Amino acid sequence: MDHSGDTSMSDDLCLANAQLILPDQVLTGSMTIEQGKITEIVEGDHKPSGSVDCARDFVMPGLVELHTDNLERHMEPRPEVDWPHLPALIAHDAELASVGITTVFDALRAGSIHSGKGRYIDYARAVADELLAARAQGLFKISHFLHLRAEICSETLLEELACFTPDDRVGIVSLMDHTPGQRQFRDLTALRTYVAKKRGMDDNDFAEHVANLKRLQAQFGDKHEKGAVLEAKRLGAVLASHDDTTREHVVTSQSNGVGFAEFPTTLEAAQACRDHGIAVMMGAPNVIRGGSHSGNVAAIELAQADLLDILSSDYVPGGLLMSAFRIADVWDDLPRAIATVTRTPAMAAGLPDRGSLQTGLRGDVLRVKSNQGTPVLSRVWVKGVRIS
Repeated sequence: MDHSGDTSMSDDLCLANAQLILPDQVLTGSMTIEQGKITEIVEGDHKPSGSVDCARDFVMPGLVELHTDNLERHMEPRPEVDWPHLPALIAHDAELASVGITTVFDALRAGSIHSGKGRYIDYARAVADELLAARAQGLFKISHFLHLRAEICSETLLEELACFTPDDRVGIVSLMDHTPGQRQFRDLTALRTYVAKKRGMDDNDFAEHVANLKRLQAQFGDKHEKGAVLEAKRLGAVLASHDDTTREHVVTSQSNGVGFAEFPTTLEAAQACRDHGIAVMMGAPNVIRGGSHSGNVAAIELAQADLLDILSSDYVPGGLLMSAFRIADVWDDLPRAIATVTRTPAMAAGLPDRGSLQTGLRGDVLRVKSNQGTPVLSRVWVKGVRIS
């Protein structure tokens, strides 16, 4: 992936007397960042002149977030309340920086519904333009890419995807089929609760909404799925599946060329992903809460079964760092757990230049204290420049 255009700011920085979380070990030592890249890692407690004494705090790579709906929350802080997009973008960026996310793939819905009760308007192209303009003007603290959530069950998916070009930094296209009665919403009770709170639907509205979604899936499902796969290739984006539930879903995902699976809903699907070489991503809120809010498989269960590769903050940005430390307790392996929020997502998204404390990689790093097992973020640097 072309990741040119990231902030060009850089500084020289030496972090010393730190517990460096390296790819395969935790090492007491110092790390130097020059011109935005890690240039030296030295073992020992020596504190060079001018260095930052980290007092044995952890130093680790910046977090890499592949799927977050957080930007939409800033643009629509309450149902039907639209917030100006530039302030929303800047607030979103600052929030992510404050919780240690230094690279984000901002999820925007592609595919709208203009009929029935559950209407969704087109917005992805307009917001992407504003996001890319803000990035070009240097208004962001962290590195932003686009993630297009391709809604199979919609009316305008392919028209909306056609508006994007390979120059738009679309890093991920995920195939989402939210047809009621399958995948995430096998249990319609969970869907009813969600739309009733977000869209104010009564029972009649909900029944009409469900019928409309099923009609759209029957009319457009196959065409949209095949078209979205082709569009992802045209854009040079990594393809992701979403809410795979059965082995058959995973077989289809593999045939489509999916690189990683977002939030498989069953142990069966996660095992099938492993069997077919597809990385498994689960949500940080699932880890922290001990289970899925939709009643699907628990992320901890997948971790215990060695079927977890990547974590995403999903709808709680502050949960990403905490979830990695929770998984470290499950595995008794901190470097491996930290990789689920750093190196592994970076590689899955085609960004080999970041996500690990290794010489030659980007100096996106965090300083983290441990308070009775809970990680407390104290500093964030992007390319050696402190941003939080």
